Amino acid sequence: MDLIAKGAEANLFRQGGRLIKDRVKKKYRISELDERLRRLRTRHEAKILDNAKSAGVNVPRVLKVDESANVIEMEFIDGRRMKDIFDETGRRDVDEISLKIGETIARLHKHNIIHNDLTTSNILLKGNAVYFIDFGLGYSSTRLEDKAMDLVVFKKSLNASHTKIFNAIWRGILEGYGMDKQTEKQMHDIEKRVRYASG
Repeated sequence: MDLIAKGAEANLFRQGGRLIKDRVKKKYRISELDERLRRLRTRHEAKILDNAKSAGVNVPRVLKVDESANVIEMEFIDGRRMKDIFDETGRRDVDEISLKIGETIARLHKHNIIHNDLTTSNILLKGNAVYFIDFGLGYSSTRLEDKAMDLVVFKKSLNASHTKIFNAIWRGILEGYGMDKQTEKQMHDIEKRVRYASG
């Protein structure tokens, strides 16, 4: 079993075609509270992944959940991070991939799934298929505000990580998402609040 990533919330191991996500203990938390939070988050992430899969979104398939050990075993997606792809790919590919990303976010939101950590590090390309990973902060919500915030956070992340081609990426995402006036207005209101707060 090979350690492939260490994160603030979990360590990731690869074992053949499986990815094992092991939620790490937080020493600064009371032991009983830490155990309860890790168990709940493990259960919750597995459920979100199952819901996304049922909605037709490309996500890792959950293979096993061990709540006593706070471990999720899931399918290992052997793809490339979008973060590494975007700055080296041609314009036509950027347009096509961005469209697929927008369509995928729309599908998640249609089924009231909020990823809550949308970045190009959490999106993989395998063949021609776009996969979304790491739903550790994800949750379910019917609120337009939450869906708009999901998009605003992603927009900000894209602008910071892919400044030179941001406009092309974002245009494709909006087209794939099928942006409606209500969501667009909600995003604008959120961005205005953020600018005001940071000003």
